Amino acid sequence: QVQLVESEGGLVQAGGSLKLSCAASGRTAKNYPIGWFRQAPGKAREFVAGITWSSRRTYDQDSVKDRFTISRDNAKNTVYLQMNSLQPEDTALYYCAAGRGPYYAAGSTDRDYDYWGQGTQVTVSS
Repeated sequence: QVQLVESEGGLVQAGGSLKLSCAASGRTAKNYPIGWFRQAPGKAREFVAGITWSSRRTYDQDSVKDRFTISRDNAKNTVYLQMNSLQPEDTALYYCAAGRGPYYAAGSTDRDYDYWGQGTQVTVSS
């Protein structure tokens, strides 16, 4: 079992930056892959970025285009999503999720993740 808690999101102007964190708890949480997803109103949830226990990273290049960086601090059981050059189209509810087991790859679909945080709102104004 892994429990996840996202940091508070916020309101930021276009071109600004925001850093989200995802705190994981559970005996083996530090070994789970963690993914970030987002869901905009009226749209399906989409993958943003993922990271394995050894910090191998994957990104949805179409949506983040080198603007977002995922990282993790295993000593703190925390994964971060640094978001730069934010645009109004980045407005969404952002979720972090833990994968299906320790040492798994960081997949890019909902099916690759079994545990989900409650979500945090990010709003980018134009």
